Amino acid sequence: YVMLLTLSPYTPRYRDRVSPPGVMIRPYLNGFTIAFNVSQPSTWQPYVDSMHHFLAAYDDKVQEEKNIECVPGQYFIQGGTDGEEKKACQFKRSLLQNCSGIQDPTFGYSRGQPCILLKMNRIIGYRPGAGVPVSVECKVQKGNESHLRSVDFYPGNGTFDLMYYPYYGKFTHVNYTSPLVAMHFTDVQRNYLVSIQCSLNGKGIINDLNSDRFLGRIIFTLRIGK
Repeated sequence: YVMLLTLSPYTPRYRDRVSPPGVMIRPYLNGFTIAFNVSQPSTWQPYVDSMHHFLAAYDDKVQEEKNIECVPGQYFIQGGTDGEEKKACQFKRSLLQNCSGIQDPTFGYSRGQPCILLKMNRIIGYRPGAGVPVSVECKVQKGNESHLRSVDFYPGNGTFDLMYYPYYGKFTHVNYTSPLVAMHFTDVQRNYLVSIQCSLNGKGIINDLNSDRFLGRIIFTLRIGK
């Protein structure tokens, strides 16, 4: 009991072996296969609904009310005591452009050009990329590489801006919303199971560990029918 009293509820006591981040995608419904037929809205509407639900916290008005504008390209390091509430940088869904769900409420699914969001796991105190923004790339994980012909990334060229780091923990960084990279699959071979791997790239990132498919990368399958 005495030892427990020495532990801080805000930060881990020992952080000398902080792992590189894992990643996750949205939408995530019943596994890592996203399959639908363009001509059958009932097959893609659940993905669309999931995206809108997830992005509700990123609505521009919500972000403007709760969070502040930060300086891009540099870490947002905040002082003060461990228990002092930290400010969070705005990440507006409008930054996701064609994958924001604003101009196209179906996120491209109604056209067979689905958007998928990539999110890094939160790690307290972690500064990804050692001063250089971490980027995302996607490729066919196995099979015919020509089945994935075009992917657009938002915001910008598909990077996680440094200003969203470090993360200070859920007790003090109460309004923090994780930055996202949207991947817009604008040209994927129809009627095939296309296995895709999307990876983080940056200093200190590990993305080639076969025993962990979520460490610095994620593998999922797209099947887009007519």
